[in-house]
Amino acid sequence: MSGTLNKVMLIGNLGDDVKMHYFEGGGCVGRFPIATSETYTSKQTNERITNTEWHNIVVRNKGAEICEKYLSKGDKVYIEGRLKTRKWTDDKGNDRYSTEIQCSEFTFLSTKKESGSSVNASNGPAVQKPVANPQAQTSNEPAVEDSDDLPF
Repeated sequence: MSGTLNKVMLIGNLGDDVKMHYFEGGGCVGRFPIATSETYTSKQTNERITNTEWHNIVVRNKGAEICEKYLSKGDKVYIEGRLKTRKWTDDKGNDRYSTEIQCSEFTFLSTKKESGSSVNASNGPAVQKPVANPQAQTSNEPAVEDSDDLPF
């Protein structure tokens, strides 16, 4: 295999609301942390131990606007993307590095009841890149075969 792969898949809870940054050209970036946890029982003490890892998520443009509108602190979300390390200079002139997940797709996993949010899961978008499902038909009318694959 000669190729490489940079892919991250996470399921976790937001540690804060989405923070937005808008640019002059009309683009925007949303940033938020999510926490993933693993729990195990120590063999020496028979005590349950939980380790929490924090991940910095970066989502761009329309996806960022959707996240800002529908996600809030504590919500559970599935994130898919790639790792990216940025170099920046702090106030004292020191070089600093930040590793982030550049989000390419996401799915909201919290329901309205679980998150206390005012968004109904059937009204709000659940995936950044939705896929049409021709089998999901709610009416009793027969499916119309069309040579066009467009969902509208």
